[in-house]
Order: sequence, then C-alpha cells, then structure tokens
Amino acid sequence: MTHAPPDPRSGDRLASDLRAFGPLGQVAMLVIVLSGTITPAGIAVPLGALLALAWCRWSLTPWRAIGYVRPRSWIGGLAAGTAVGAGLKLLMKAIVMPLLGADPTNGAYRHLAGNRALLPAAIWMMLVAGFGEETVFRGFLFERLGKILGSTRGARVAILLITSALFGLAHYADQGLAGAEQGLMTGLAFGAIFAVTGGIWVPICAHAAFDLTALAIIYLDLESAVAHLVFKGTP
Repeated sequence: MTHAPPDPRSGDRLASDLRAFGPLGQVAMLVIVLSGTITPAGIAVPLGALLALAWCRWSLTPWRAIGYVRPRSWIGGLAAGTAVGAGLKLLMKAIVMPLLGADPTNGAYRHLAGNRALLPAAIWMMLVAGFGEETVFRGFLFERLGKILGSTRGARVAILLITSALFGLAHYADQGLAGAEQGLMTGLAFGAIFAVTGGIWVPICAHAAFDLTALAIIYLDLESAVAHLVFKGTP
C-alpha cells in the first residue's frame, strides 16, 4: 500500500493563514503579544519573542520584516543603544517621573535592593526583557499593524502610538500607574528609534541598558537619591 506524498500547498496555506488576519492570524497575534516572558524554575524565558520568530518561520515572513537586519556596526549600535537606554532611565527617574508624582521607589522591585542572591537572575531578566519585548512590541507588532494600516506617515505615527500604549498597559499589572506611564514613554522612545532605523538591534540594546540601569539604581539603594536629584523638595 502506497501513501500519497504530502501536498506542498498545505504549507503555503498555513503560511498564508498566519500572515492574514482571519481566525488563525488573530489568534497568533494574541498569543504572541500575551505570552510575554515566563520564568520556569525562576529562569526568564522570552516566550513571546520566541513565538514571534517561530511565526516568521511558519508564515514564510523574513526576519528582516520584523527588524532583524544586520546593523552598519554592531559595536556602534551597542554603544548608541547603551547610551540612549542609560540616559533615558536617568532622565525618567530624576525628572519625568517626579514631575508625574510617582513614588521615588519602585515597590514591585524593592526586594532587589542589596539582594546579591537574586542579582544574577535579575540581570538575566533585564537582558531577556530587552530582546523579548522589543521583538514583540516593536518588530512583530510594527510588521502586523503595518499590514493593516499601511506605510504612510500617518500610519507610522498611529502604529507608534498604538504599540507604545500597549507596551504601557503591559507594565500596569505589576507596576501600577507609574509603570504604565513609564512604559508608554519608553515605548515611544524605543518605537521611534525602530521606526527611523528599521532595525531592532539598537532598540534591544537601549531597552536592556534602560533596565540594567534601573536594576543598578535599585540594587545600590539609590532610587530616592536619584529621584530627588533635581527636585530636592519633592516628597
């Protein structure tokens, strides 16, 4: 008894359905965006980003469509991203968040202050967040929303605003209003970099540097000092 060979068109249909915005395409978007980062056995795994890369493979979408393009200079991109991310964190902590009335300390991560035992896992988490969240909220969502809204200037602005709002909302559950506000503004910054450059490398580096700078401030118990660096009289 012989078996008929698999129909090669079935793979094409799957790819087409994943790229389209029917039921399968919509479910794929929701799963990727909502998966986020998981921590089995206390180790951060960027599940959403890994699913986004798998979606590229299964939908026959080139990785460059979500920003995975070779930068002009790996070192230059790393240096630029690190400077932008660290500088943005200091700006947010010392000026922007105090103006918004945020608490000088981040209660969600206060347990990391001076906690040497948790430091390696926390550093890994910050690195994973840079890769994972930028891949999903900038690379993947910019590609998906671009297919819906188009590539005009107005559409690009709308995509930037939508993805930044979603990024802010993603930080509300564990960090409250202040986390959502900070997420919105950093999303605008990282999204603008991605929109201008078309590459994901600098936003990933900037995001990781932002989070690592935040971790350093918390670990060294400098949150209150940095938050009152400019506005010394704020509570």
